[in-house]
Amino acid sequence: MQPEHRTSTRDIYSITRLNREVKAVLEGSFPPLWVQGEISNLARPSSGHLYFTLKDKYSQVRCAMFKGRNQVLKFSPENGVEVLAQASISLYEGRGEFQLIINQLEPAGVGALQLAFEQLKERLQQEGLFDPLHKQPLPVYPGTIGVITSPSGAAIRDIVHVLNRRYPSAEVIIYPVAVQGEGSAAQIEAALNKANVRNECDVIILARGGGSLEDLWSFNEERVVRAIYQSALPVITGIGHETDFAIADFVSDQRAPTPSAAAELVSPDSNKLLEQLQGHTNWLTTTVLRLLQRHQQTLEYCRKKLPNPVKRLQTINQRLDELSLRNIRTIHARIQYETAQVSRLQAEINRFNPVQKLGHYRQQCRYLQEQLRTAMERIVRDAGNRLGLSAHALQTVSPLSTLERGYAIVSSNSNIVRDINAINTGDKISTRLANGSFESQVTGITKP
Repeated sequence: MQPEHRTSTRDIYSITRLNREVKAVLEGSFPPLWVQGEISNLARPSSGHLYFTLKDKYSQVRCAMFKGRNQVLKFSPENGVEVLAQASISLYEGRGEFQLIINQLEPAGVGALQLAFEQLKERLQQEGLFDPLHKQPLPVYPGTIGVITSPSGAAIRDIVHVLNRRYPSAEVIIYPVAVQGEGSAAQIEAALNKANVRNECDVIILARGGGSLEDLWSFNEERVVRAIYQSALPVITGIGHETDFAIADFVSDQRAPTPSAAAELVSPDSNKLLEQLQGHTNWLTTTVLRLLQRHQQTLEYCRKKLPNPVKRLQTINQRLDELSLRNIRTIHARIQYETAQVSRLQAEINRFNPVQKLGHYRQQCRYLQEQLRTAMERIVRDAGNRLGLSAHALQTVSPLSTLERGYAIVSSNSNIVRDINAINTGDKISTRLANGSFESQVTGITKP
């Protein structure tokens, strides 16, 4: 008896359908949440995405952070770093694995900015951007001082006040920029590049007042640090308070603890300069007077030792006349010698004059041409005689001569008839005479 076939009422899931529905349940049941764990198994494929595992003492979970998210990180994730992550719950359908999609990531226990500060500082130091050999000396007496800072902050007021007090002769050029917030690093970089392109300053002060690490972060941006490193003009930084440090301080040619201190470092004290100038003036005056006195004594001594200038001039004139006459005689003798040499050389030249040789060679050429013409005529004449003899011999054996003596050549079907048996009655034959040919038909054959 055959078993009864019944329609199955089971709802059978494919693996893909199962994974998709589980993924939908997970993603719909949990809002984005914060988790803490240690990074391990970090992978950085060429796509720019990050894949790693977050683990604690007892468990672990796979995580993915896509390129658009990890590009805004202020630190570089590494294995073994404890982090806080804002994540969405998901499931990777391809392997049926539970995973977290990371939206934000920051170090746990230490601020992200501080960690980013240390990581960037270490990397740039390894590249050699802080090398003391690269640092430029500050000019002693700058004519023009450039200041890159906020035009409305306390830093610019302090700098201008110090420069006016200490070094009022210097010209100050202000490059206004935002010193914190979004876009401030780009403004600072552009101002540094502009100052170098214009090349209108002898030194640049990069400054701002104090603040938190977040407030000073523009001076830790890599683009600003590299702009300072590439600057052909010396750069002095005065950022924040004495205890504040930015990465820009390490790459600059000199760091000042405050903006006011930066202004003092680039500006000599005018009062001290006046004192030094007065001291140099006194020393120069004393030295010049001493030299004048010494030269005056020397001049008096020379005046007494100097002979009568009139007699000295007479002696000099006489000596000049003697030398002039001697020079004239020497020149005449030299001219005569050179004239004789020229005559001798002219005679030598005439002896080897190519004109005479050319005439001799022309005569030889004419003689040879005549010989050649005679030989050619003889050769042509002999060849003509040989040609005539050959033509006579050829004419003697030529069939045309035979035809001229009354003979004829008979051909049938383009074949010369040499035998009477080669033709039959009725055949058409062609007969060639000395002065032409004619066609005929055989009407009879006579055999001997």
